[in-house]
Amino acid sequence: MRSRWTLDDRLERILREVPFEVPAGTAAVTVKLRYDRSQGVLDLGCGSPYGFRGWSGGARDEYTVTREWATPGYLPGEIEPGVWQVWLRLHRIPPGGLDFELDITTSAEVPARPADPVVPTAERPPARDIPAVGALRWWAGDFHAHTVHSDGSLTVPQLAQLARSRGLDFLAVTDHNTVSHHPELPLADGITLLPGQEVTTDRGHANVFGDVGWVDFRQDADSWTERGLMSINHPLGGDCAWLQPIKNRPQVAEVWHSGWWDRRWGAPLAWAEAWRDDVIPIGGSDFHRDGSDGLPGAPTTWVLAEDPTLVFDAVRQGRTAISAGPDAPLLLRLGDELLALDADGLVLVRPDGFRQVIRGERVLLSGGAGTHRLETHENEVMALCA
Repeated sequence: MRSRWTLDDRLERILREVPFEVPAGTAAVTVKLRYDRSQGVLDLGCGSPYGFRGWSGGARDEYTVTREWATPGYLPGEIEPGVWQVWLRLHRIPPGGLDFELDITTSAEVPARPADPVVPTAERPPARDIPAVGALRWWAGDFHAHTVHSDGSLTVPQLAQLARSRGLDFLAVTDHNTVSHHPELPLADGITLLPGQEVTTDRGHANVFGDVGWVDFRQDADSWTERGLMSINHPLGGDCAWLQPIKNRPQVAEVWHSGWWDRRWGAPLAWAEAWRDDVIPIGGSDFHRDGSDGLPGAPTTWVLAEDPTLVFDAVRQGRTAISAGPDAPLLLRLGDELLALDADGLVLVRPDGFRQVIRGERVLLSGGAGTHRLETHENEVMALCA
């Protein structure tokens, strides 16, 4: 089919469903979208009679869903007969409109699955010398990363080995508006990969963590909070800044994002204080590919937990800290004390505004309630501790 979307169409209803019939006995469905990408952006997805079957946003113009496998971002499984839909989100439509073409084919045969790349195991650098707190340990990780299941360049195994080579203990994989990556996460070698999804709209992004099933980005943001642990992502992030209306503000927020290029700019901290007086800060690289955003662990979120598989529960309890990277200056809680690590010459800023210079590479200080931070003499944020 060929048709045209107008700017009026986008303003009337941004997400459109193009129905098509799938006959009984179908083993595979393939959809191809064509349009001039220099003129606009159409996001692509798929729904079946039983609901969600996949999403790739603007990252792909083609997908295949079969009984045995599916294009990353889409869910394999039984091909239900009946009316399916191509989901099209009219992300960017120019004033003159945008022509598009859809080719939809069904087949009784399952096509060959594309081969997966062979991924060698990466060596993990030595862990930092950080004391345990009773049965708890500080684990290094990252709460925001993408794979080929949305708009990333790496497969899940490739991302796992990159994160391992960076010295991370855990990584939340948060592909956009899909959960197709979740079945692959337990297979990672040498690092704990945690399930998440970045619920992505034109008015803001949020990560929902845990194996909680697909979260419908078409619903209001308050419904997302009911599904599991949720963080507001890059709330000051340019054209994806948080503009969603929401009544129940999540406590967890991605205060430190790789897009915080100049950390002398205090707006993320000011936003967090205005959002809630008890924000639990986390960090996210938002890794997509080399040379884009940050590498996994830039920034690094440290979580005090018994095991890397239990970090979501620890986050709920506020046991987090953030550093610029796995080996960067660090501020951690050890019971009633704070450990400033590799922070000689930096300034400790307490919640009441009191400041003191750190003298030494490994310094214990008294700790109180509230978020503390390390800064340079130019007020550049170097570490946060909840």
